[in-house]
Amino acid sequence: MQQVWGVLAIFILCPLLGGLPLIAWITRTLTGRRLERMGTGNISVSAAFYHGGKLAGILAVLSEALKGIAAVLLARAFFPTQPAWELIALIALVMGRYWVGKGAGTTNVVWGYVVHDWRVALLVFLIGGISFTLLREKELGRFGVLFLFPTITALLHLNDFGRIIAAIALAILIGWIYKKIPDDLDLSPTTGQAGSEKMFRFFRGDKAIVSLDDRLDPQKVGDKAATLSQLKSWGYPVPMGWVLVPGDDPEPLIQALQPSATQPLVVRSSAIGEDSEQAAAAGQYETVLQVTSRSMLRQAIARTQASYDLPNAVEYRRTRGQIDAAMAVLIQKQVQGVFSGVAFSRDPITQQGDAVAIEALPGEAQQVVSGRLTPEQYRVAIADVETLDVETLNVETLHVTSLQMNGEGDVPLELIKQVALLARKIEDRYHGIPQDIEWSYDGNQLWLLQSRPITTLLPIWTRKIAAEVIPGVIRPLTWSINRPLTCGVWGEIFTIVLGDRSQGLDFNETATLHYSRAYFNASLLGQIFRLMGLPAESLEFLTRGAKFSKPPLSSTLKNVPGLLRLLGRELSLVRDFQQDERQYFRPGLTKLEQRSPQELSTRELLERIEGILSLLKRATYYSILAPLSAALRQAVFRVRDDKIDNSQTPEVAALREIAALAKKARKIAPQLSPERAFEQLEDTAPGREILQQFEQLLDRYGYLSQVGTDIAVPTWKEEAQVVRELFMQMLSVEEGSFRSDRLDMQRDPTRVQQRIDLKGRVTQVYSRLLAELRWCFVRLEEISLQSGQLSQPGDIFFLEFPEVQRVVAEDVEFISQLTQLVEARRSQFDRDSQLNPIPALIYGNSPPTPHARTGGFGNPPLQAPSSLLKGIPASSGQVTGTIIVLHDWQMLPEIDKTTILVVPYTDSGWVAAIARAGGLIAEVGGRLSHGAIVAREYGIPAVMDVRDATHLLRDGQQVRLDGQQGTVEILGSD
Repeated sequence: MQQVWGVLAIFILCPLLGGLPLIAWITRTLTGRRLERMGTGNISVSAAFYHGGKLAGILAVLSEALKGIAAVLLARAFFPTQPAWELIALIALVMGRYWVGKGAGTTNVVWGYVVHDWRVALLVFLIGGISFTLLREKELGRFGVLFLFPTITALLHLNDFGRIIAAIALAILIGWIYKKIPDDLDLSPTTGQAGSEKMFRFFRGDKAIVSLDDRLDPQKVGDKAATLSQLKSWGYPVPMGWVLVPGDDPEPLIQALQPSATQPLVVRSSAIGEDSEQAAAAGQYETVLQVTSRSMLRQAIARTQASYDLPNAVEYRRTRGQIDAAMAVLIQKQVQGVFSGVAFSRDPITQQGDAVAIEALPGEAQQVVSGRLTPEQYRVAIADVETLDVETLNVETLHVTSLQMNGEGDVPLELIKQVALLARKIEDRYHGIPQDIEWSYDGNQLWLLQSRPITTLLPIWTRKIAAEVIPGVIRPLTWSINRPLTCGVWGEIFTIVLGDRSQGLDFNETATLHYSRAYFNASLLGQIFRLMGLPAESLEFLTRGAKFSKPPLSSTLKNVPGLLRLLGRELSLVRDFQQDERQYFRPGLTKLEQRSPQELSTRELLERIEGILSLLKRATYYSILAPLSAALRQAVFRVRDDKIDNSQTPEVAALREIAALAKKARKIAPQLSPERAFEQLEDTAPGREILQQFEQLLDRYGYLSQVGTDIAVPTWKEEAQVVRELFMQMLSVEEGSFRSDRLDMQRDPTRVQQRIDLKGRVTQVYSRLLAELRWCFVRLEEISLQSGQLSQPGDIFFLEFPEVQRVVAEDVEFISQLTQLVEARRSQFDRDSQLNPIPALIYGNSPPTPHARTGGFGNPPLQAPSSLLKGIPASSGQVTGTIIVLHDWQMLPEIDKTTILVVPYTDSGWVAAIARAGGLIAEVGGRLSHGAIVAREYGIPAVMDVRDATHLLRDGQQVRLDGQQGTVEILGSD
């Protein structure tokens, strides 16, 4: 019975004892300060020393020591022959200490271990203390002790398995807590209590001299120094430098350096928060050049530190919402520059394109950044960065002749090209984030002096993927419906994986409109991907289609719980959809079919719209996860595209039926003319039967449109002529070319095909809901046109949904401005529709304004010529043919199997042209896009996602298309 009471006492009393806030009471009694509201918020011994002074700290140590001793003695009283319970009592004490007192319990364990086994405590003290004093590495010291005490325990008590396991568990627990709570020793010693400053300097573990050869933390030494340290470790040519950490005594560093006239130093700021993605702080702090003596070095350090508190620097931080932190000082060997300057890996003026912008002058780099002289300006086109040996960045050994550039001056053009390559290579190192670098060339070596994000070019917006989901120009009403649905569901999916780490991420910023086109926030998605443990190429995948490497094992392990949750969703996807289809989609669609929008009042129409949006939100979840699941399974099980049957996809099913009907029409009327087909079919009974079947087909698929995700585009039900033209064009397609006509087709096993079929069923539900939504808005527009609120058909699609609600509510003030608002937006939409090409990437939230006269962009990016274009392989096969560039499927020229079509994107309107062509090249889309699926249905080689294809390729050019490799080789032109 004694042991039962012992267990209860340990697991109840010890956590309560650990959570008893004695330190907080002591500090508040002596100083009136509340530790939970100060510094890191920890209630710890170090916090008591820091905020309460020496007396508070000593009493805090005594109180925590007594807790640890009491826990061990309590366990010993109940279990005198089982010492493992003494360590279990310390575990319970530490857990209470962390959960209630927000501390690690280090002092509790130290003194508890002295009572538990003084030999282990003494050996750990000697080994750990000597190592820390010599190495002065705080992190190494902490975790070294956590390794030492269970190891020494095991060596001294080899036969006591329970004690060894308990010691290991105690070490793991404390190590886990260290990772969870902020470290009070990271606070600046100079801002704590004066009597504790020396103690803090010692236990922080700061070395007397910190150099760029060390691995540096930007939270301690600023982004500038930490970035240069990282670049130096990667092998980039960074001048040797040293860092004075905030609060450290500068004298040891000053005495260690020997500046002279022949070897001058430069003293620069590295403030916490400077040169970060949030703020560059360029020119806000002091830089001192030509430091040639120790006295000058001492003064330069003081000047640089003092610049942190200059009025303009304080105002800069205030306006950008930055908190006051601290100033580290960076001291480097000064490069005696023959030529120097700055380079922007992306042009900050045009904000798009592949050009590197460079400013340079003979002499020191400071001349360029100071603004006192007008530098020479250059632009270099780099479409892609090949492997660059950063150790051979000198004019004599690296010759770059294949890059296009403009600009001229005194700086050697070969050097300018090398600088451009260096800038782009560093951008690649930082996941595609544009970089502003400072460089200098000393006559032999090109040196990298600084690299920081170009904050004005963030975030990065990409058309990749967005152009496939919503390919064309988008009206405001469509966007106001699609954006919250898509962003909200993506946010839900990301939250499944990230859990609490998703807090602070604004998923509504996932997408935006530029030039009336959809763009995704590649910067935000890249950040999310890295949080999810995906590899560093995530952003490059979005912006450039780069291949993924294997993610780090540590990241994968961290995200295992979230990935398992997502896997659970994927495994239950079919079952969940079937349940939602029975419970929500089928009843909802049936109810919508019972009453036409023409029968509803404006209030009822709004209620119907809200109901459809509720169903669409649920359907959007499946419309995102089903294609992802299909693509993932196809990749995992290595199923070839030609083994996939897309007949469940409504567009494909409709096109197959149209093709089958056209084939039937050819059989009964071989001389049928495509231009007069419907008139000729009307003349015979079999022909009229075909026309009746055509009307039934139109009734079944009337919810489809040429752009399925855009409710501003009329449906087939509204514009039957679109389907009629498809039928007439299908009459010209050769028999047997459609995939369903081929007898050798074999479906893939269920594990992948099931998800493909699910994707088709989801698309059908989603498309039907969008059609119903469109018809409601069209009816509201008819009512508004009758009342004079709107002027012409289509006006309602230039309003956002909340604005439509204001019109229905008869908001007089808003309605008075309605005509002007719609006209302005329609005019902007028409201007945007004429823009060609559209930038694939836009840097920053204020994209460049197109040139009013030409409809293009001023100062266009340079395009490096290439005879080989690359894209995504979408339909296998090789073909050599003649290019025809099409921007509009309704203006089809003569096409045959020697024709290779080049299109901006593909939807169902392009199908007849694709079926008659020999190959397909599209600017956007992937292997699961509509165009890729249709190309495979017809057995036509296709390459998708060929950037700017409609502008790089010209009518009449001869090309060789390889749908297996995803390449387009330009052979020549007529």
